[in-house]
Amino acid sequence: MSLKNTKWQSFESQVSLDQAAMDRVERLAEASIKARGQFHLVLAGGSTPKNVYTLLKNISADWHKWQIYFGDERCLEPNHQERNSTMAFEAWLNHVDIPAQNIHVIPAELGPVEGAHLYNKTLSQLGDFDLVLLGLGEDAHTASLFPGHSWDNSLDALAVFDAPKPPSLRISMSPARLSRSKSVLFLVSGIEKQTAINQWKAGDAIPASTVTCNDGVDVFCFNVS
Repeated sequence: MSLKNTKWQSFESQVSLDQAAMDRVERLAEASIKARGQFHLVLAGGSTPKNVYTLLKNISADWHKWQIYFGDERCLEPNHQERNSTMAFEAWLNHVDIPAQNIHVIPAELGPVEGAHLYNKTLSQLGDFDLVLLGLGEDAHTASLFPGHSWDNSLDALAVFDAPKPPSLRISMSPARLSRSKSVLFLVSGIEKQTAINQWKAGDAIPASTVTCNDGVDVFCFNVS
C-alpha cells in the first residue's frame, strides 16, 4: 500500500483518541444511514477499541439500522471472556437496541474450517462495508493476519490454524475483504507498538499494510510516533 494513502493522526492522550474515534464512528453512521439506509460496521478486538465501544453505548443513534460484523475471532466457546464478540457485547452491544439479527457474530466455536465457511456465506451476501475498525499488534499483525503467514485473498473469511498468540485456532476476514470498505480506521495505542509503526512507515510488507481503502486508511495513534 502506498504510504501516501495512509493518513496518520497523533493524539495527546488516550481519552482524546477514544473520543475522536467515537466521533468518527458516529458521524459515518449518520452519513451512511442518510445515504443508504444502513450502516455496516466491522469491529476489532483489543483494549483500545473497547474504550471506543464503551463510549458508543451512550450515543443516540438509529440502532436498528446498524449492521455489526467482526474482523476476526478466536475459536473458543460462545461467551468465553477471550472472544472479541464477548468483549463487544459487554462493553457496548448489550446496552443498545441493535436487533440481534443485525449482529453477525463469527461462529468460531465450530472450529476454524466450519466457522470460516459459514462466515463466508454471511459475507458473500454483502457489498462494501461502511467502516472497518482495526488494531495493530506489537508484531504488526491486524485482525488475525500474522507476519509470515499467507492467505487466500479470494475468500472473505479465512481459517487460521497456527496463530503465534494463543489460541492458535482463529478465523479472520481476509485483507481483500477488510479492504472492501468505504473507510478503514486503525486504532493504535502504546509504546510497545512503536516497532510495528516504524515498519509500516518504512514501507515494510506487514499484515497491517495489506488492508487498503480507496479513500486512504486512517491511523489514530497515541504514545507512538
